[in-house]
Amino acid sequence: MKQFLFLFVFALTAPFAHSQENLPTDYLTKEFHQGRREAFRALMPANSVAVVFSYPERVFSKDINYNYHGNPDLYYLAGYKEPDAILLLFKEPQGTEKYTEVLFVRERNAAREMWTGRRLGIEGAKSKLGFTTVYNGKDFNAFPIDFSKFDKIIYDKFPTDVTESNHPDNLFALLKSFKSKAGITTENEASIDLFNNITNSLREIKTPEELVLMRKTVKLSCVAHNEVMKAVGPDMSENEADGIHAYIHRHYGAEGEGYPPIVGAGANGCILHYGENNATKIDNQLLLMDVGSEYHGYSADVTRTIPANGKFTEEQKAIYQIVYDAQEEVFKLCKEGTPIQDLNKKAKEVIAAGLIKLGIITDPKDARIYYPHGCSHFLGLDVHDKGNYMGTLKENMILTVEPGIYIPANSKCDKKWWNIGVRIEDDILMLKNSYENLSAESPRKWQDIEALAKQKSTFNEMKFPKI
Repeated sequence: MKQFLFLFVFALTAPFAHSQENLPTDYLTKEFHQGRREAFRALMPANSVAVVFSYPERVFSKDINYNYHGNPDLYYLAGYKEPDAILLLFKEPQGTEKYTEVLFVRERNAAREMWTGRRLGIEGAKSKLGFTTVYNGKDFNAFPIDFSKFDKIIYDKFPTDVTESNHPDNLFALLKSFKSKAGITTENEASIDLFNNITNSLREIKTPEELVLMRKTVKLSCVAHNEVMKAVGPDMSENEADGIHAYIHRHYGAEGEGYPPIVGAGANGCILHYGENNATKIDNQLLLMDVGSEYHGYSADVTRTIPANGKFTEEQKAIYQIVYDAQEEVFKLCKEGTPIQDLNKKAKEVIAAGLIKLGIITDPKDARIYYPHGCSHFLGLDVHDKGNYMGTLKENMILTVEPGIYIPANSKCDKKWWNIGVRIEDDILMLKNSYENLSAESPRKWQDIEALAKQKSTFNEMKFPKI
């Protein structure tokens, strides 16, 4: 009994082991994150300090939180993925130690780590993330920093859903302390704009290390889309199709999806951000699948629209071909120097012409009724990643190209077009004089989709007990 009590007390007081075997070996390195901090610092104005907060934990149900998803900017700059943290970056060296960065982390706690998982703590942040000046979050309040001496304090919008707490190192306390130290009563729009200008400029251009992860997350997303094309049938539910994506993502090591999957059949495919995915049968309709994995923080964003019975109707084929043609025309613009806004202009132009030819509209301006969204967005750590949308395309940017047409029931056109929703979305890496379609492994032509649908899927052979 004494031995049991000793072990129990030891578990509550001894540091929880940092080491964990069988982890992936392709995470971004501490050198990558250090390089991103140096690049950020190079864009800071003289005599400035940048302050980056973690995201808060968020409640899923009662006393259960969602799986934590950290602030992508904090991860990009520090590699830190835990809550209750602050990163300070200085343009010039500070103090007698001449430090240029300070990281405040969530304190280690053996009892809490037994319940909710390992924490890096101070020593982990030093050894694994490469920081030399690290403190626990509770030390921030007493940390000797005079924000009034800086010409610029650079920060993003503060999280708005931070829960008040008596803990001295939780995010609420850290935000409260920072505002007090910096004399902030209202967020400064100039500070927020400067932060976003810097992070937009950095994150819109992918480094070689990031491209490795982007290729991986897009490739495994394509494998998932292809498998559903083979496995789908009229009796399959939207939720089951969603589940095939999720299984394949995790089979290849993805942590999850980069956004809530959109798997909509028929009329549901005409809802741009449909998320219920609960139709029990797809029936002989089109199935629009906008699903992308998140692999080590990096999101894919791939959409394919397929016939559940393996064969497009003439009406479905006609709408599909317009969307495909719009994509093809936009691809021709995908190279360095093209104004980003031109991508959407071209997509609208092609879709308007196609809808007029089919007699669905008569005025090109009415194309927005059936194509209400933009054609492209940046892709990376966020599915709608940071970037300068009013600028021009540059080498090593990744943007989606995703035209679509959505004709819900009761639209002012012939009924034969109703409930046809088509979107085709690919992830495009910009090159100097051309582009690379990272998601080309998943077929886009209607003929190729029908051909793949004839193949058998592993999931067709799976047998489950009746419930």
